[in-house]
Amino acid sequence: MRTIFQKGITMIEVMVVVVILIVLLAVTTSQFSSLRQNQALQASTTEVISVIKKANSQTLASIDSSQYGVHFGTDTVIIFKGTSYPSDSDETITLTNPAYISDVSLSGGGNDVYFSRLTGVPNKTGTVTISINGASKIITIGATGIISVN
Repeated sequence: MRTIFQKGITMIEVMVVVVILIVLLAVTTSQFSSLRQNQALQASTTEVISVIKKANSQTLASIDSSQYGVHFGTDTVIIFKGTSYPSDSDETITLTNPAYISDVSLSGGGNDVYFSRLTGVPNKTGTVTISINGASKIITIGATGIISVN
């Protein structure tokens, strides 16, 4: 027969194991959430860069003898045909949730940029900032059409 003292030690041991498991679970969940946010930020940044480059290459290829541009929304990036948004042939790409475009700073203002048919040079230069809970990536559209990320 167990004594009350032995039962108390067993109960304490069980409680210690439960507390350790709870702490491990909390740390793991926190790390997983942070990892997921970083992956969403990276995926959204890659999507935006891809869309900008696609609009540029479609313009240089002179598809449908037209220019193409990009409109930056809050959670979407839209390729449009021509030199003004909206147009009759738009392609919408939604950013990976919970990422969003927190700032668009283009020369001359606005949320649109389009490319010159012969040179691929953008009509505006500037930055597009993608954010998730305080973390952000800044995409820069250069004067020659080169895209970079900070």
